[in-house]
Amino acid sequence: MEKEKIKSGIARAEYLEVEPNVRLHITDAGEGRPIVLIHGWPLSDEMFEYQYYDLMENNFRVIGITLRGFGKSDKPYGEYNYDVHVQDIKIVLKKLAIKDAVLGGFSMGGSIAIRYASMDDEARISKLALFGAAAPIWTQRKDFPYNLPKSAVDDLIELNYKDRPKLLSDFAKIFSATETSLNKGIGGWLNGICLSASSYATAQCLIALRDTDLRSDLAKIKIPTVIMHGKKDKICSFDLAEQMKAGILNSYIIAFQNSGHSMFLEETKKFNAELIKFAKEN
Repeated sequence: MEKEKIKSGIARAEYLEVEPNVRLHITDAGEGRPIVLIHGWPLSDEMFEYQYYDLMENNFRVIGITLRGFGKSDKPYGEYNYDVHVQDIKIVLKKLAIKDAVLGGFSMGGSIAIRYASMDDEARISKLALFGAAAPIWTQRKDFPYNLPKSAVDDLIELNYKDRPKLLSDFAKIFSATETSLNKGIGGWLNGICLSASSYATAQCLIALRDTDLRSDLAKIKIPTVIMHGKKDKICSFDLAEQMKAGILNSYIIAFQNSGHSMFLEETKKFNAELIKFAKEN
């Protein structure tokens, strides 16, 4: 009986409330230094399935947070800008009493991680890892000639409200280095995760991606930062990695020569090894 009590007592919360009627889905497993992972658009914390085990095996506590509007998290109507997501992450990390964490973010999650790191007044994170981050800006400006024109994102938003499955299908075609870099099973799995997002959140986060300029945030980041980026990325071009490195003082780039946007699946072994190595460094 005593053993049963102990066993049931180690279960960790799968959902945490960040405001009334808004609960986020959390993957929380393993023991050791925390690695907090923020997914990309329009995925969920499930995208890190092939990272979780390796991280736990290497003595890390891994915490995957699914942002509001996505995956198994609640899907309220309202604001979906980066500051809202940062506030949600702050509440989760406070409730879990997280300190000395490595914060990792993929794509839009990388942008949100940058915003978090630029205003981490509670000093809960001590390292930052950016994976194909959609930063410092995802769309072109007069003084920023990189990545996508704003009109391309407008088209994505329009398609979301007309035919969301086609939006996801089109997105999948450019997600990796080539259309066949990921097998059909993995592609179908990713598509299922993306379909679990709300249409409203999918569109609102595209607006945030289109309009948010993080260049002033980069200079505020003082913690060690690794920028992991695919050389063949068609969604967040490698130029963005170079712009992030130029803006974040204590940062360096690890290039994934054979990957597009989905380096965590295309070069999984290297991705996991580099993240573990970075997290273990003093």
